[in-house]
Amino acid sequence: MDKTDVTQCKVAVLTGGWSDEREISLSSGRACEQALKEAGFAKVELIDIADDDFIPRLMAGGFDVAFIAMHGPFGEDGCVQGLLEVLHIPYTFSNVLTSAIASEKAYAKTLFRSAGIPVAEGVELPAGHVPDEGESASLVDRLGLPLFVKPASNGSSYGISLVHEAGELAEAVRLAGEKNQPVLVESYVTGTEITVPVIGNDTPTALPIIEVVTGDGAEFYDLKVKYEPSELHHVMPARLDPEVYGRAQELAVLAHKTLGCRCASRADFIVKADGTPVILEVNTIPGMTETSLLPDSARHAGIEFPELCRRFVEWTLG
Repeated sequence: MDKTDVTQCKVAVLTGGWSDEREISLSSGRACEQALKEAGFAKVELIDIADDDFIPRLMAGGFDVAFIAMHGPFGEDGCVQGLLEVLHIPYTFSNVLTSAIASEKAYAKTLFRSAGIPVAEGVELPAGHVPDEGESASLVDRLGLPLFVKPASNGSSYGISLVHEAGELAEAVRLAGEKNQPVLVESYVTGTEITVPVIGNDTPTALPIIEVVTGDGAEFYDLKVKYEPSELHHVMPARLDPEVYGRAQELAVLAHKTLGCRCASRADFIVKADGTPVILEVNTIPGMTETSLLPDSARHAGIEFPELCRRFVEWTLG
């Protein structure tokens, strides 16, 4: 491979898998494959990690880099990253440790809090534990109503409920924990929902902030809303006071650095009425579909999708 021309490298685009986000990952993978080809990469191979011959293809393929276009368990949580480390194949986005920590929301919140990034108050319940009436009442006393209940390590709004009464809490916990994983119960923070993409490695840069609007009939940015056409729900630039806008970008970059993210991340916040951005989570492999937030923001900054994908490969091999 000519080291001066990254487009000469052979790229394995890893996609699919077994998580709830399989179909979204396949969409991201196809979009990234096409973008890399448009950027001038001649040797690009799309590989579904759920295929039986996934590992032999990786081992025998002579790949210079793996472009990970996966979301959720096995793809975004450090699992496939660990495999690629064993196979000595460089890969885009964050390493094993960062991926694992970011995917576990309670652990990530601990790091954010220690870095001075405001977080929503919450409690993590162990896998398989469903609160009884007394515990539900205690959680409501502590966190207030309404409450968000979500899987502690899933993404893309799967298994999330907005609980308005203590009697709804147990069923919401069952739903969030149906994959036998811990569940996060959080205070409901009201305000303006925004997302702040960040790109880069040693000197990461925040892209334009997107204000997320749910539209009529949706209580929050749920799965259905998330994958509707972006023009229905993405407002750029976000309608924030300039000082608040700058502060949110600073916090997103700080979160990126605190976790040790590479190539890209996307931090989701609620901006409270007093202008305080409260972080919800950081995605280490943001969606890469036509309606996804990070590519939308990058285009607004003048970076077309093929160029963005090329930069990810450069930052990985650089």
